[in-house]
Amino acid sequence: MLSVISIVQSPDPVLNTVCEPCDLNDRNLKKLAKQMAKAMYKNAGCGLAAPQLGVTKRLVVVDCDQEDGVQDPLVLVNPVLVDTQGEPIVEGEGCLSCPGISVPIARPPWARVRYFDLDGEEWEIEGDGLLGRCLQHELDHLDGITMFERCDPIARLQALQDYEAALALGAKPGETSLEVRVR
Repeated sequence: MLSVISIVQSPDPVLNTVCEPCDLNDRNLKKLAKQMAKAMYKNAGCGLAAPQLGVTKRLVVVDCDQEDGVQDPLVLVNPVLVDTQGEPIVEGEGCLSCPGISVPIARPPWARVRYFDLDGEEWEIEGDGLLGRCLQHELDHLDGITMFERCDPIARLQALQDYEAALALGAKPGETSLEVRVR
């Protein structure tokens, strides 16, 4: 039975660390990927990057299609953003490492990522909507970029204030709004 590792929360410096490539022959990657997926599902996330568990490796799990309770995480080892397309769209993003808030971030709506699976096979995935945004968000984590660095300066100031307030109210990973708690 795998134990669930805690989600690292901002402002932990590990979240601003550029991650090292994974060794495709590392037998511990499968265990780490399982722990990451378990933590992602436990906290109602659709993506999680290794630095969010305190591991500075280029490893991501995503599952943007969790309908009917089916869990089928996609593991991306050493992912690289190959292309984005479309005019950036501003949408609210949440992050398991910044609980209690949603931040307006402009991103192109479509992304293509090249990655390796846990067997060392090379693949590409492309997606728009939630998947396109999630891929870009999680790859940002691998380069030490949080959503605070991704938003415009005025939104950043507001997001940091909202985050301090959310933490004071006891925000937990997976919560993107504390409106229910405030009432």
